[in-house]
Amino acid sequence: MSRRNTPRMVTGIILIRAVREKVHDVAQQLVGLKEVSEIYSVAGRWDLVAMVRVPSLEALEDVIAGHLAHAGGICQTETLVACRAYSKIDLERLFSEAG
Repeated sequence: MSRRNTPRMVTGIILIRAVREKVHDVAQQLVGLKEVSEIYSVAGRWDLVAMVRVPSLEALEDVIAGHLAHAGGICQTETLVACRAYSKIDLERLFSEAG
């Protein structure tokens, strides 16, 4: 399949503020979701960053409304939607081979 015909994945970058003593639990809970490719513990205003890769914006909404909204220990989130990736790694190839 050519690059032009390759279905694009939607990447959501979700910034998460968690209850201090629940950060580890929230990370473990979210990393178990098939749509979550990585969770990063970070320093700064946010506690965690979740990388979500899904086939559509509707699927991203389902993850946010269906999983994050009901996860215990999350105080606040902010979701960023990636428009374009600049990387040394061919992410499209990597994720199309994994699925």
